Amino acid sequence: MARPRKPLLSRDRIVTAALALIDAEGLAALSTRRLAAELGVSGPSLYNHFATKEAILDAAADTVIAQVDLSMFSDGRDWREALHDWGRSYRAALTDHPHIVPFLATGPGLRPAGLRMADAVFGGMVEAGWPAAHATRIGALMRYFVTGSALGSFAGGFVGDAEAYDPADYPHLGQAHLLARHQQRVDNAAFDTGLRALVDGLALQYRQVANADA
Repeated sequence: MARPRKPLLSRDRIVTAALALIDAEGLAALSTRRLAAELGVSGPSLYNHFATKEAILDAAADTVIAQVDLSMFSDGRDWREALHDWGRSYRAALTDHPHIVPFLATGPGLRPAGLRMADAVFGGMVEAGWPAAHATRIGALMRYFVTGSALGSFAGGFVGDAEAYDPADYPHLGQAHLLARHQQRVDNAAFDTGLRALVDGLALQYRQVANADA
């Protein structure tokens, strides 16, 4: 009886395995030796598809960004609604893969999905009437905000021990020990509050820019 053939090694298979390893154990767990072992192949065989570990990380990061919905910049939505909806989709993709966020924070580089996202946001803002320089700043600002929100949990940073917050030292933190218990709700609400404030603030600037050009 013929022995079953191993699945052929491919770029997609390597990236899927790399992202799964990062999701499960963090960025530090990824090495070409460990990845090859997970795939059941020899280490050098990975280099037939990727020149470096950095290239594998770039591809894994781009896979995450490819999950972000960009349809709002081409379906006629108002720019304010488009930014809001994109921001939520962007954050959802990052929170599904939190361990790769520090690497993603280094920027799009030459990652195709990252560049498509930058192009869609910039184009959407320019078409809405923002000057090119402002559109660039808006894309950068949104990236800072979304990426920062996905880098860590505010609520999760508080311990559940009420005695850690002595009222003599922290008179306003009497309920702080409850935050971690409601981490997801607190963090999601904080993100939505900040996103709305950011878009509302941009709307004020937009009126000023429009009046200046009138």
